[in-house]
Formats: sequence, C-alpha cells, structure tokens
Amino acid sequence: MKIVLVASEVAPFSKTGGLADVTGALPKALFRSGHEVMVFSPAYRGVKAGRALASLSVNVGERVETARLFCRKQDDITFYFIGNPGFFDRDGLYGTTQGDYPDNLERFLFFDRAVLQALTHFGLEPDIIHCHDWQTGLVPVYVRELRKQGTRRRTRTVFTIHNLGYQGRFPGPSFPLTGLSASYFGIEGLEFYGEVNLLKAGLVHADRLTTVSPTYAREIQTPELGFGLDGVLRHRAGDLAGILNGIDTQVWNPMTDKALNPDNYGCESLGGKRRVKVRVAREFGLDASSRPLLAFIGRLSGQKGIELVCAVAERIIELGADLAVLGTGEEVYHRQLQELAGRFPGRVGLALKFDDQLARRLYAGSDILLMPSRYEPCGLGQLIAFRYGSVPVAYRTGGLTDTVVDCEADPENGNGFLFQDYTAAAFSATIATALQKLADEASWKRIVARGMSRDDSWSASAARYVVLYEGLLKNG
Repeated sequence: MKIVLVASEVAPFSKTGGLADVTGALPKALFRSGHEVMVFSPAYRGVKAGRALASLSVNVGERVETARLFCRKQDDITFYFIGNPGFFDRDGLYGTTQGDYPDNLERFLFFDRAVLQALTHFGLEPDIIHCHDWQTGLVPVYVRELRKQGTRRRTRTVFTIHNLGYQGRFPGPSFPLTGLSASYFGIEGLEFYGEVNLLKAGLVHADRLTTVSPTYAREIQTPELGFGLDGVLRHRAGDLAGILNGIDTQVWNPMTDKALNPDNYGCESLGGKRRVKVRVAREFGLDASSRPLLAFIGRLSGQKGIELVCAVAERIIELGADLAVLGTGEEVYHRQLQELAGRFPGRVGLALKFDDQLARRLYAGSDILLMPSRYEPCGLGQLIAFRYGSVPVAYRTGGLTDTVVDCEADPENGNGFLFQDYTAAAFSATIATALQKLADEASWKRIVARGMSRDDSWSASAARYVVLYEGLLKNG
C-alpha cells in the first residue's frame, strides 16, 4: 500500500509531546511491514526540511498564500515539509505561554490544503491518508469533496484522536476561510455550539476513526470524557478502533541512549541506572543519596494531574523520598512548584523546560514515575519508564489501565501501581505502597524486570493499522 501520514508534528523534526513520537515511529514500523510510506508536516522554525521541490499557491479564504515544498529522506521514509514563513517561522508550534496563536485556523487549513495540492502536483495517489489530531481534521473533508468532483476515488482516510480534549475550536464567522460550502457548517458537519470544530470535521468525515488505546476508545463515548463529542463518537462507534500506541525501542533504549553515557545499562545489569540516578539528582539540586527518587515528566497541566503532584509533595518528603519535576505548562503550576522547591531545597528539584536529554536521564535515574493524569488517551511516559526500569504510579484511566498491571491486584504480574479515586489521598496512599515495595529489594527487582522485559515496540500496533487499512480498501 501507499500510505501518507499527515501530522502537525513529527519526531525528530518537531515535537511538543507524544503525538510527535507516534508520527515519527509509526511510519518506520509500516515501512518494515513492506509498505510505501510518506509523511507530511509543517516546516517550522528550526526544522531541517531538506531540498526545495516546488512552490504552490494555496487559497486561505479570499487570499492566496504560497506553500514551499521541501523533501528529505530519513530511515527509509520520505518526509515532505510545507513551508510558509508567515505561518510557521515562529517561536512555538501552536502558541506561546500566553495562549494559542489566534490564526491557528488559517495556519492549519493552509497546511491541510497544501498537502492535498502537493499530492496532486507530484501525481501521487495514496491508498490511505492517515491524519492525526485536530490540526489535520480538514483533510478528510477536502478528500470527500474531491471524490464528489471525481478525483481521489481510491484514496481512503483514517483519522486518529490522540487527545479529545484539544479540538481546534474557532469562531463561527471564520468558517468561510475553509473554502467549503455553507452546507458543511451544520450540526452534522463542522459546527459545534456555533463554533468551527476541526476535530469534529475529522470525526464526521473520515472513513475510519482510531484512537490510541482500547480503554480510551470506550471512555470517549461517555459524557464524562467525550468533551461534548460523545454523541458523534457513539454514532460512529462501528468505525472506531482503539489501537494501543507503541514506542520506538531503538530510540528509547537504556543500553544505547547517548544521554546516559557512559552509564548505559540493561535489565541484567542495573549498575548504570544507579549511577545515572546520582547524576540526575545533582542536576536537579537534590542530595545524591540512597533516598528514593520520584519523578514527574511532562506537560504541567490539569489533564496531567500536576495539581495532585503538588498536593502530595510534602507527603513524599515525609515518606523519605525526593521529588524531581521536569516540564513546562500553565503558569499557575509553575508558581506552585517554585514555591515547593523553595520550601524544600535539596528535596524537591525543578526544571521548568522541555529538555529531551534531561528527560531521558530522569526516566533512567528515577525509581518511580508519577502519572496521575486525570485522563490519558494512551500515555507514552509509562512505556518509556518500563523500558528504563522506572516503575509507574498512575491513575486508572485510558491507556494507563491497558498497560500498567497493578502490583497489589496482581502480585505475580504487576509492573506498577494504580489508584482508583482521583484524590490526593488515594494518590498519596498508592505512593506509600510503592515505596514500601521499593524497600524490599528482591521484590522491587522483579517488578522492574517485568517492566523492562515488556515488548512495547510498534510492530504489533502497526500490524493492527495495516489490517484496518486493508479492510478499509476492501470494503470501502
């Protein structure tokens, strides 16, 4: 099959979170399965986009913008980048700490239209166009329009929801910018409580829908986690599949990870992990002692449960452990964490930034990874933690439910710890249980070994996508 992936970020070229890891790893797994794969993404500032191929004129409402097309090959995958300095030569991918860019609708409808024009320009007729998250939600709509016009008849679209909480909602009067007829702006189209909703565009118009774990596929069909779109998703339940994400096990490998040099290690020999712990503790201004090290790595937002981390920080210290937090996000959490670090010097370490190399050392050096996400479509953090021998303590939701086996409920197979009630008390109690297990060295080694021996590579997930693609092409 000829498969095109369309995404607003793709590792290693651009990244704000797990979406980039998925769109960077899945193409390689599909290629290894014998398929021809191309990836389209914006040419943001700092992206080494390769050689220039062509320039195309793209309509954005009543004005015309120029899309410059670039191409580079890496890991046997052809990457195409859509360039436009006015839209993509900016400090951030989607916004700044003050909020999203106000012209994000224009930026990403321009990108979506440019992708389809590029395919036409190069005479490419893919079997599957696989779109990811709201930034690509207009692609299935435009493909459906092209089918009506007699082109793209073979091409089928798949739309993956990575996080239903981010929907790409814009004021209703901006709808004409899309270039679509007014018939699309209705309850069965892009309209959502008077606004334009790009995620809904993908949900309604793609041929098949997927999300990133089986549990999350069920959760988003409920009012609690449907974010207003549960009715749409229940209507399309027969076209919705939950396919668990994997990780790139070549990229995430403690035996070869350059960020850990010279202290690389494997499941059979954890001496390097202990040495990395000493290094990373010092990087966070913590006492590099024998105390347990608990880590939070990720976006500082309510969804990720950082308020629970702040709430239990003092209790973690009382239990005899240290806490290191790496990430950036909402200003209110920056202030709370800075206050905690000030109150507990040498016990609470803080790095308010995105730093991939430091993150790798923290995954490796921590004993326990905290993942109290209020909801978590899949979660890559726990999969990376398993790989690096850090044991997750997580809320029972989404992909965390599908991957973390609770040591209390299933002692023979447990690889982490889950708490059921979304409260600081429940979180704190589960951390205390994990620390009790950590004190039993033999028991803890078994838990670590179970995590490190898991196969969370993309092979199985890619195979499920291939089955979905083939079924879509066969049955329409």
